Amino acid sequence: MEPSDLFRALADPTRRAVFEKLAAGEFNASELREGLSVSQPAISQHLAVLRSAGLVRERRSGRYVKYSVDPEGLQPLLDWLLRYRAFWPGRVERLKHLLKEIEQ
Repeated sequence: MEPSDLFRALADPTRRAVFEKLAAGEFNASELREGLSVSQPAISQHLAVLRSAGLVRERRSGRYVKYSVDPEGLQPLLDWLLRYRAFWPGRVERLKHLLKEIEQ
């Protein structure tokens, strides 16, 4: 999975709300819909996008499907962030050096 797929999946505010709710535990689609002003088919579509991005997994429990966050799905995003995190300390140090030169 590419970070761009994860960004695309989480770009929608409703999907982010569903993902954040799932971060608190395991829910079925009806439970996820509570508090959101979306239809049941819309929740199913949002869950499908999150599943295809590798962010959510499902587990059958009787006649219900329970959804939860798949922590491994966030790994490409974490890798992307770590790559850019290494970029900033050097940039900040150069900025500090430049500011010292300007002050003198």
